[in-house]
Amino acid sequence: MILETEGLSKRFGGLAAVKDVSIQVPKNNIYGLIGPNGAGKTTLLNCISGVYKPEVGRVVFNGKDIAGWRADKICHKGVARTFQIVNSFPQMTALENVMVGAIFGKRESTKKATQSASEWLGFVEFPLSFDTLAVNLNTIQLKRLELARALASNCKLLLLDEVAAGLTPGELVDLTSLIRKIRDMGITIIMVEHLMKLIMDVCDRIAVLHFGEKIAEGTPEEIVQNSKVTEAYLGENYLL
Repeated sequence: MILETEGLSKRFGGLAAVKDVSIQVPKNNIYGLIGPNGAGKTTLLNCISGVYKPEVGRVVFNGKDIAGWRADKICHKGVARTFQIVNSFPQMTALENVMVGAIFGKRESTKKATQSASEWLGFVEFPLSFDTLAVNLNTIQLKRLELARALASNCKLLLLDEVAAGLTPGELVDLTSLIRKIRDMGITIIMVEHLMKLIMDVCDRIAVLHFGEKIAEGTPEEIVQNSKVTEAYLGENYLL
């Protein structure tokens, strides 16, 4: 397993956002996290990536417990992430945005980072000139930019938080192909997503959270057939 959480819990005052959650993510898999709004999915990603420090539990990445580590230290260890709302440097070019990932994550020189950033923008099929300012990009272009920046950090585990939000059906097809291409490079992916078509199409395994607790885990086929999941989230009429 590349990542395991064991009894992970995170509270905000009287609210238990994540309660005793344990998951196991195999290497080179695409692992989905689904559940209703407020189920604790993003909080779990934040505990894994170092945004939040869990009160209880372990986060074991490549055999090392990283629970409570700073986000920058976890990034240097090999974990990168994207966010529900894309965070770019709007007055920097696309190339410069991705260079940040290479310089910060891999500690590359400016010359090497420039080369790496160009290669990763090509990999994600960024459609515009690399000199385009980020402020001028639309939703899918920003998402490709953020993916390139995360990949430039030389990550082994990529956390995707609602990467498909706001995309058209055609853009979704391209994104699905790109996610598989990233996995085929040997990068493990954990993705939070409400768009069930994407989750069911690309994920090897799925965990379902409800009110901060894991209520199910399994293959897409097993999740669809789980009565707890249909009652809490998918609905009885959901078809794979």
